[in-house]
Amino acid sequence: MVLLAEYRCKATPARRVVEIYDADAYLSDDGAMAAARTQVVAGNGYHLYLLSLQPDIDVEVALRVWDIAPDPPAEAEGHVPISIESETGTLVVSQLEYGPAGDMTLPRPGVYEGHAWWENRRATADYYARTLDHPTDDAFEDHLTQAWNNPPVTERYVLDLAYIREPEPVDDEDL
Repeated sequence: MVLLAEYRCKATPARRVVEIYDADAYLSDDGAMAAARTQVVAGNGYHLYLLSLQPDIDVEVALRVWDIAPDPPAEAEGHVPISIESETGTLVVSQLEYGPAGDMTLPRPGVYEGHAWWENRRATADYYARTLDHPTDDAFEDHLTQAWNNPPVTERYVLDLAYIREPEPVDDEDL
């Protein structure tokens, strides 16, 4: 397995969600978002949702393109198979309330398949809950800001993908 491209960014999971989608496929999908509530990562082929257990501490998102997608690591907290089609060759990592966190140019447009896996999801949620237990006083907001900017672990989502085929042709009637 050869790593062909990699992109990493931090994203705030506003409303506990981070999205990944093709640059031209930005419409949301309620069904895929509902599926993410049980699967952690779910999508509709053009749009993926990553569901955190907390809404304020930045998570790391890594998009990796391989010649052959590797299996998720044994120590991952969880993983699911994924597929995403990118007609433009650009994937956007977006924060629901804050907009794009970044974007990755893929080696070429097309359909990519592989796995999404995650780590430190539960540990970050536990840390988040503990920071909210701090007694409220005039310094509470400063305490939260500092705590959320310096968590002891990084919640991380990794998408290991491999190119499968060309994108589906766009039907002029769909435009």
